[in-house]
Amino acid sequence: MCRNGRFLKSSNKKYFGGSSPGKEIEFLESANHLGQVLAKRKIHLMYGGGSLGLMKGVSIAAFLGGSQVLGVVPNALAKGDIIRKTIGEKLQVSTMSDQMNTMFNHADVFIVLPGGLGILEEIFHISSWAQLHIHHKPIGLLNVNGFYDNLLSFLNHAVEQKFLTSST
Repeated sequence: MCRNGRFLKSSNKKYFGGSSPGKEIEFLESANHLGQVLAKRKIHLMYGGGSLGLMKGVSIAAFLGGSQVLGVVPNALAKGDIIRKTIGEKLQVSTMSDQMNTMFNHADVFIVLPGGLGILEEIFHISSWAQLHIHHKPIGLLNVNGFYDNLLSFLNHAVEQKFLTSST
């Protein structure tokens, strides 16, 4: 995926995390801890390329722990100071769709920390592809302080109403 060939499909985790640190300190602590765990296990990190909020926490912890870190940054976000400095290596892509496709095609696992609309879009995008059997990659929500409880309740309701299957 990367020009120098260091990021190989067999060892990548895709991380979705907010550009805000959130209201509670536990969100940032969880992001830092995730980065440390990835580094300890020698797992590469691929992320949205920003140095803000939870993206900053996980990417710095992974990078400082010795993991290879790649930020995949769409042109629109590379302009100005929207995402600040990318931690680790940077791969610039044309669009947000290209970012999602690049990360999807080169990740083995998707890990999601709390976040806003962009995170919700990514959760549903990758989950709908799983439902359509486009992929069988694990998707993990780190439900820090019950952040995703209401979303999970909604999804359970969608299963009860037969709009989703329980295996999705």
